[in-house]
Amino acid sequence: MIALLQRVTYAHVEVAGERVAQIGPGLLALIGIERADTSAHVARLLERMLSYRLFADDAGRMNRSLRECGGGLLLVPQFTLAADTDQGTRAGFSRAAAPELARSLFEQLTVEARSVYPAVSAGVFGAHMAVSLLNDGPVTFWLEA
Repeated sequence: MIALLQRVTYAHVEVAGERVAQIGPGLLALIGIERADTSAHVARLLERMLSYRLFADDAGRMNRSLRECGGGLLLVPQFTLAADTDQGTRAGFSRAAAPELARSLFEQLTVEARSVYPAVSAGVFGAHMAVSLLNDGPVTFWLEA
């Protein structure tokens, strides 16, 4: 399971011109789900996202987690993160989870995140989404569970 984390000033998701999710300062997490991923990966990735230190402390060092700073968390499913780009000029998706598994694990991630963290918003699995954000820094990290 993959999370591409971006520290943001704000982010929102639109589907068919309608805003379906948004956060202010916090963390945008694009989520890729691979074939071998399980519920254990969901728990591990969620813990890493909430505790990863990418926000500035009083000295200006990236030493505070999302939990510590209290920002928003926006989860956005993005199957293309699981692409195989090792060869050629066209991505392959043999590593990506089947849609049924990916939907189930993304929904589990969203439910679990909302049960342990107060400010969670989420995009729509399988929808064509327009994601807008202001990357703060820029700060972007790739995490795997």
